[in-house]
Amino acid sequence: MEWIINYLPIIWVALGVALLLYLNIVVKLNSVLALLIVAILVGILNGLTLDAVVLSIKTGFGGTLGSLAIIIGMGAVLGKLMVDSGAAQRVASTLLNKFGVKNVEWAILIVGAIFGISVFYEVAFIILAPLVISIAVEAKIPYLRLGITMVASATMAHSIFPPQPGPTALVQAYGADMGMVYILGLVVVIPSVIAAGIILPRMLRNLDRPVPPLLKKSKEFTEDEMPGFAISIIVPLLPAIIITTATVMDLFIEKGTMFYQIINFLGSAEISMLLAVLVAIYVFGTRRGRTMPEIMTSFSGAIEGIAMIVFIVGAGGAFKQIILDTGIGDFIAGMMENTSVSPLIMAWVITAMLRIATGTGVVSAITAAGIVGPLIHTFDVNPVLMVLATAAGSNTITHVNDASFWLFKEYFNLSIKDTFKTWGLLLFTNSIVGLGVVLLLSLFI
Repeated sequence: MEWIINYLPIIWVALGVALLLYLNIVVKLNSVLALLIVAILVGILNGLTLDAVVLSIKTGFGGTLGSLAIIIGMGAVLGKLMVDSGAAQRVASTLLNKFGVKNVEWAILIVGAIFGISVFYEVAFIILAPLVISIAVEAKIPYLRLGITMVASATMAHSIFPPQPGPTALVQAYGADMGMVYILGLVVVIPSVIAAGIILPRMLRNLDRPVPPLLKKSKEFTEDEMPGFAISIIVPLLPAIIITTATVMDLFIEKGTMFYQIINFLGSAEISMLLAVLVAIYVFGTRRGRTMPEIMTSFSGAIEGIAMIVFIVGAGGAFKQIILDTGIGDFIAGMMENTSVSPLIMAWVITAMLRIATGTGVVSAITAAGIVGPLIHTFDVNPVLMVLATAAGSNTITHVNDASFWLFKEYFNLSIKDTFKTWGLLLFTNSIVGLGVVLLLSLFI
């Protein structure tokens, strides 16, 4: 009986997740309502006061949308402008012609990794999703097959490589050499994304789904109607180019100066996305002969199409905040502190458990590094490998408390069950293979 009392925080969260699945799958309750109901119950059962529950929900909902709403909205508009102008069809047809249907996955894998390193994951997903669907339609293959490839590549690159916040924090926490993180990171990423992005989708069945309504092509474009390939690929890459340029320039600019502020203003995810949309309005709109009312129809259609996604992502953020505020992450971390297992496996397990509990990759990685980092001088292990093991753990299977879970589910119009079978399985494969490669490297380094 005593152990039940000791583990009540985790038990309440597990029951909350089970209730959420029941409300969503059996009762068919809208995900926004189901997430908010469960968040309130889990908060109360874990001892939060009613005022604290309300504050957590507002903080989680507002904080998540504060960082993602503009990105999701502008990304959807950018994707819609590309679809409605023929730019998405141009990219799709060109990649298919260059790589062929059999090898187009490799093109998606490379592009996904570039975006995963360069921009926030949500930006990469929102920009690449319409391109992936256009390529799949053009190639007459299930879009989920290429979607899994894209997400596997983008998420792994995002988790492993600086300047993304998670791996950057890990490099500092473990005192690792950033150059070696890039070099050995490639050794970890390549087999991981091949396993999750190339092999896994070929093994999965029932991936054929109707194209989500938001991303259906309004027409089939002729060669003359489509913009050129270079401009069609540069415009969606603009956020990545701007953010990466700002990151590099920060290394050479004195902090606190007006120039520094301007560069970081332009290099923020929100402003870079807004700039890309403004460029797209001209390049894919007025320059192609479309009137402003026609362009704004695409604009409003994109926003309307992702309104429910935005609310669901916000509600997922509320649930995540409740879990964070009840201290469940600290509870799990405390359980693992006195273990005698390999430090690499310990770092991965702590991070994976925190990711499953909190739904946040960066939080799980930084928290795990805070636990394991102070002990690293007692371990006979390379700090770079600790960075990579922790990063792989932060990229493990997630569920209904992860905003990215809902983004994948709603954007690709999937059921929760199918989201677990695709999103969940690809992340789990990424993470397990990544850990396996790190353990192999530890035999030689």
